[in-house]
Amino acid sequence: MESHEIPRQSITISNRWGLTALVLMLVLCATAGASLFYFVREHRQARDLAATNQALNASLGQMQNQLQALSEKMNAQTAASQASAPSRSMSASSRPSATAKRAHVRGTTHQVAARRKPADDPRFNQIQQQLSEQQKQLASTREDVEKTRNDLDGKLNSTRADLDGRLTSTRDELNGSIARTHEQLVALEKRGERNYFEFQLDRSKNFQRVGPISLSLRKVNYKHKSYNLTLMVDDFKLDKKNVNLYEPVWITLTDRPQPVELVVNKVSKDQVTGYLSEPKYKKSELSASAATPAANNATPADKTQSAAAQNTAPTR
Repeated sequence: MESHEIPRQSITISNRWGLTALVLMLVLCATAGASLFYFVREHRQARDLAATNQALNASLGQMQNQLQALSEKMNAQTAASQASAPSRSMSASSRPSATAKRAHVRGTTHQVAARRKPADDPRFNQIQQQLSEQQKQLASTREDVEKTRNDLDGKLNSTRADLDGRLTSTRDELNGSIARTHEQLVALEKRGERNYFEFQLDRSKNFQRVGPISLSLRKVNYKHKSYNLTLMVDDFKLDKKNVNLYEPVWITLTDRPQPVELVVNKVSKDQVTGYLSEPKYKKSELSASAATPAANNATPADKTQSAAAQNTAPTR
């Protein structure tokens, strides 16, 4: 196993893609929450409109029943008045001639009155007006429900497409920082941001030193391209199980400002190949480099006072 380490430089490069991924995930969570809130509100409005529609349909059925009963009552009254007119004319014909003439005139008058159309009932007109108004309200309610449903479907489709696009962009950005081949690893090394160590592990209980940690391959699932790994980090043993191909494993070390990244880019039978990357500088080195400019920026008077204090210090 050969390890390639890039020369150290004088600047510290932060892990840009980790911060970018965190910001994008927060934006996605906020967008999903807003979409869920809008969906619940629109669903509640649709449910209220459906309940109103059901109530209006019940009221319409009740008004139609009342209208039918009223029509039957009016038809019964008309039939009774038509049946009573002939019986009256027959009783009047048994009287004397003068009385018969008067009865004949009265019978004729009753027949003419019976043939006339019955007077319009104001209640019938009122019921018809109420029915027409309710039908208009039902049509308007149906249009509102259909419009709300179409708007909700359009907004949900737009939100879903936006989320899919952002997830795809995030996935592409994250995959751009993972080396799948040796050539891609060389390209990452040329950035000068981190130190990289390539390794090749055989399935064994023994540990192999790779950069700042030790690794031991315990199990390989060649069919599903996954593996089990045991790590020795700062005298602590860690187990990583069912790790997939190209899946980064992050290890936090006490003397590193950023986590160490371990990636396996090739899974063979009882063997894996990959690399480990670490920050270019340790915390102690960063602290020393920060203290050096502060000492260089000290004024001549401060340096003189410091030298005088050292000269006048009592000796033991």
